[in-house]
Amino acid sequence: MSEDLKKGLEGVLVAESSLSYIDGDAGELIYRGYSIDDLARSTSYEEVLYLLWYGELPDADALAEFKHAMAEARELDDSVHRLIEDLAAADEEPMAATRSIASALSATDPDATPDTDPTDLDANLRKGRRITAKLPTALAAFTRRRNGNDPVAPRADLDHAANFLYMLNDDEPDEVLADTFDMALVLHADHGLNASTFAAMVTASTLSDLHASVTSAIGALSGSLHGGANQDVMEMLKEVDDSEKDPLKWVREAMANGRRIPGFGHRVYNVKDPRAYLLSERSKALGEAAGEMKWYNYSTTIEEEMIEETGIAPNVDFYSASMYYQMGIPIDIYTPIFAMSRVGGWIAHVLEQYEDNRLIRPRARYVGEQDQSVPPIEKR
Repeated sequence: MSEDLKKGLEGVLVAESSLSYIDGDAGELIYRGYSIDDLARSTSYEEVLYLLWYGELPDADALAEFKHAMAEARELDDSVHRLIEDLAAADEEPMAATRSIASALSATDPDATPDTDPTDLDANLRKGRRITAKLPTALAAFTRRRNGNDPVAPRADLDHAANFLYMLNDDEPDEVLADTFDMALVLHADHGLNASTFAAMVTASTLSDLHASVTSAIGALSGSLHGGANQDVMEMLKEVDDSEKDPLKWVREAMANGRRIPGFGHRVYNVKDPRAYLLSERSKALGEAAGEMKWYNYSTTIEEEMIEETGIAPNVDFYSASMYYQMGIPIDIYTPIFAMSRVGGWIAHVLEQYEDNRLIRPRARYVGEQDQSVPPIEKR
């Protein structure tokens, strides 16, 4: 392989962005200049959406107006509900269902018309609100349909995070659960030019529209090397529990057998993911509130052993797994929930791409045969 070839575009600068910054050595993540720790502890997901899309934190009036517009956009058209029924009846995989639903949302979006300029900022902000508001409604409805339950209509009086949990469980969450889930959405909202964000930008760079860009991003997130690690983590923790082994013994045996331990390491961070610190706190608090600490204890035991033996620290997926599980969220919708949060960042990056667009078109070095002649078919 040539020295100037950068497989996976690693280390290649392809864009300038004012949205999020990662310092992988210091373990820092910021959104538009604000540390993730400060945002996660002090703001809501709706405030972070506003920050990413409009470039500043909203005041009280702007936030109230924005939340009202988001809440008004939660309802799904009957045609989308019919699609959800069909996907649930076919036992479609949740991320594939999420991808199909996101694409279908354009059919009933009043701004998704052939005459709409795909770079129209005002139209895209309206489309972005609708997509972000409707995905939780669709995911909750799909999850309930496949379990034989009727969808629960969204409530305009609940915040974005609380409303999703209400629609999922047909039960209004308490303040601790709602706040914890809201923090998870904030932490997952953006993370630089990850694979799904870059996929959205590549699609947008062709002057395709926002729905197409988001659908591309969901497709990229569904791959096992990007999304899905938190589902793998929870399945591992359940395996530890089912084995009835001490978690330290379990992880040592797994490592000795060459098994990959999910939820550790990151393409960007060389230290512990700053989001993992925050989620580990919430996982512990949920365990204490429920009087069931085993999932948190399993996680900390595995983390300590992994760091001691490999020097590799956990990423955001490691503690989000046990946190979601303690909230009663089905394991196989963890990645769709990731999409439900990251859509805010995808939209922000697409808006930024449209501001100063250039078609993203890298090149590959040809290393195949040359000077071939086509023989007659009877001689091949």
